[in-house]
This record gives sequence, C-alpha cells and structure tokens, in this order.
Amino acid sequence: MNLFLDYLTVIALFAFVALPATVGLIRERRITRQLRDAERGEAARREPHSAARPYKVTRHSYPKGWAKA
Repeated sequence: MNLFLDYLTVIALFAFVALPATVGLIRERRITRQLRDAERGEAARREPHSAARPYKVTRHSYPKGWAKA
C-alpha cells in the first residue's frame, strides 16, 4: 500500500508541474490556428452573413518584394 501511495504522489507532482505547460501549449496552438485561418481568410467564410460586415482588404504578393536590389 505504501508503494502505491508513493507512485500516486509522484504522478500527482508530475501532473502538477506539467499542467501549466500543457495549458500554455494548447493556448499557443489555438492562437496559431486562429492566425493561420485569418491569414487564409477562412474565418470570414465560416462566420454567418450579416448586414454589417467589415470591408475586406485583399493583399497582393509581389515577386521581388518591397526592397530594391
């Protein structure tokens, strides 16, 4: 019984230490997914259509970039 409590204590301490890192990792993945969806423009397609929609700006990619070589 004592060995079981020792293992249980170690597992509980590991979970206590690993929980904040796991929550942070999940939050970072959610934010990354939201940024990627916004960059692709998928967030606007998933939202229901309403009368008051923001103006959509299109971005053009230039082959050589903005810097002059």
